[in-house]
Amino acid sequence: MGFVAVIGAGESGVGAAILAKEKGWKVWVSDYGRIKDRYQQDLLKYEIPFEEEGHNEKKILEADLVIKSPGVSPKTKIIKAIREKGIPVVSEIEFGYRYTDAKIIGITGSNGKTTTTLLTYHLLKAAGLNVGLGGNIGDSFAKSVALKRHDYYVLEISSFQLEDIQDFRCDIAMLLNITPDHLDRYDYDVMEYARTKLRITNIQAEDDLFIFNGLDPICKEMIKDETFQQRMMPVLEPIIHDTSLHLGGNTAFDLMNFKLKGRHNIMNLSFALLAALDLGIDSEALQNAIPTFENAPHRMEVVSELKGVTYINDSKATNVDAVFYALNAMEDPTLWIVGGVDKGNDYEPLMDLIKSKVKVIICLGIDNRKLYVAFEHLGIPMYDVKDIDKAVAIAQEMATEEDIVLLSPACASFDLFDNYEHRGDLFRSAVKALA
Repeated sequence: MGFVAVIGAGESGVGAAILAKEKGWKVWVSDYGRIKDRYQQDLLKYEIPFEEEGHNEKKILEADLVIKSPGVSPKTKIIKAIREKGIPVVSEIEFGYRYTDAKIIGITGSNGKTTTTLLTYHLLKAAGLNVGLGGNIGDSFAKSVALKRHDYYVLEISSFQLEDIQDFRCDIAMLLNITPDHLDRYDYDVMEYARTKLRITNIQAEDDLFIFNGLDPICKEMIKDETFQQRMMPVLEPIIHDTSLHLGGNTAFDLMNFKLKGRHNIMNLSFALLAALDLGIDSEALQNAIPTFENAPHRMEVVSELKGVTYINDSKATNVDAVFYALNAMEDPTLWIVGGVDKGNDYEPLMDLIKSKVKVIICLGIDNRKLYVAFEHLGIPMYDVKDIDKAVAIAQEMATEEDIVLLSPACASFDLFDNYEHRGDLFRSAVKALA
């Protein structure tokens, strides 16, 4: 087979290494940082050699193929050296795709990817399909291909994962929305970021399906400048009559027992239902599956209701657009916990929602100056904290019956926390400690 070097030893990199080993490649895994214990254990289990806290450039440049983990920037020294040597570089999803003939349902966008991926997976699994879940959620796609056998895969796919695809093809591709995010990776050019997202449509054939947000201005701008051969299906404003979602023709679904809040989640459900219907799944089976869906943690997760106050963990909301949807879904006065590592945020789209829905702003971060510049003029009480227990304590003190305490940060978590999960877990623990 030859020699493959894997750069980055997180979920994607280790999954790709396992698949490469299973398929007979000679494998070397290299990570510039320290490899987490659980991934070291996987590498040892499969007898895959690795290095950490630095790259052996000489060894890596002997590779016939390099698999780059999505978290590794294309601008790093080792990646530049690999490309200068002319060694092919592929992503983990590209490598996994080469070893499966399953149908691929790929989902990308700035917000709602995980929820829509989980919804689509849930609908297909409830209908009895042999379906796997992966990509940017759960096990890596490559690891699943190595160790399991599925007829369908539902994959959450980030822009980082799409950077190094070549032949990866989605039978059904979804583009949920485009809002500014990760712009430091794309030279602060939102259209470059958007074009990377649109790569999910690469290689699609005439019979494949592209489902996209027909209301999103950047999606519309990109699509009008491209030529597509696959079937195109725009998702427009959900049509709701009473509690029914109408998807065209005589197809309607009762949402009385749908657990997710907000019209954005009805959009997410619309994408998932359209994909499932295109696969030939009976509408009755889909209707039966809707009430049984449970979303992943840290996404509009109701943690507790204490003394009439509802505490919601939306730690995954790491950009302004995600917070827009969260605040828009709030039906009662809201105490908003916001802050972290600002990614070049423009908070102007939130102003009307903040004025109408937010009664207290609690800034949680090492440096909250930009938040004060953005919101101080609104006259809403603001607090500056660097500890999540203190944030929750202030919220409890200021909240009254029927209020909502919402952690929806609009920022990355890395100033005070390991990741958004760590931030959400500590919020949950702090709320539970109030009981």
